[in-house]
Amino acid sequence: MEIFMTYILPVLIFLVIGAAAGGLLVLCSKFLYVHTDETVAQLTETLPGANCGACGFSGCAGYAAAIAKGEAATNLCNPGGSETAKKLAEIMGTEALETMRKVAFVRCNGCIGATEDRYIFTGTQTCAATERFYNGKGMCRSGCDGLGDCIAVCDNDAISIINGVAVVNPSKCGACGKCVDVCPNKLIEIIPADQKYGVRCSNIDKGKITRAVCKNGCIGCKICEKKCPKAAIVVENNHASIDGMLCNGCGACMAACPQKCIALLPQCEIE
Repeated sequence: MEIFMTYILPVLIFLVIGAAAGGLLVLCSKFLYVHTDETVAQLTETLPGANCGACGFSGCAGYAAAIAKGEAATNLCNPGGSETAKKLAEIMGTEALETMRKVAFVRCNGCIGATEDRYIFTGTQTCAATERFYNGKGMCRSGCDGLGDCIAVCDNDAISIINGVAVVNPSKCGACGKCVDVCPNKLIEIIPADQKYGVRCSNIDKGKITRAVCKNGCIGCKICEKKCPKAAIVVENNHASIDGMLCNGCGACMAACPQKCIALLPQCEIE
């Protein structure tokens, strides 16, 4: 009896507990089973995994689910480009859609010599931190702080600080939009990669104020608007903006701009 109580009974108890736990796990696997859509899984695996949200969905998994349901086109992934769009279309058994390559563009040319700092910022060296301290260190409150928050989030090493201003290398940029989201002054936009010209300024102050804070700032003079033969450039709220779909790349706006804030975009490429 003593042997039974000391050795056999504990073993039997453990066996019963193990059997009960095993049975419970089997029941849970049956009732709590989450069905996995193989198509969604395949689509998700094909996507680059940037989870940037540039496609308009929460991430790659959300975009894949929308494609599988027929709620999204297969050519919305900017980082993946045309190759990814083609693979997604193959999985869905649909025709490959044309993909327009896009890149990020920094709307600022407030480089060293064009503008100055109001104070020396000694806090945490991030754009977000300096913007919390009197709205930034620069004379231009709309300009690039040049502390590289955009660089920190770029997975493609496509951004550098050149002469105090963030500049994007279009040959590396995947247009994921992470830099757009992190820039505290909202200076970065996603534009078509074949757009010829861009306005490297985001200041919307009146011309007199802009001239006082930056030599390269847009003063809203509308000369570029008048010179454009395609009505591709419009000045609103003291600021010029270019519609890349209308621009024919003639360069009339850049030649006429007295502030030289309109740039030929290949010039922004980092060699």
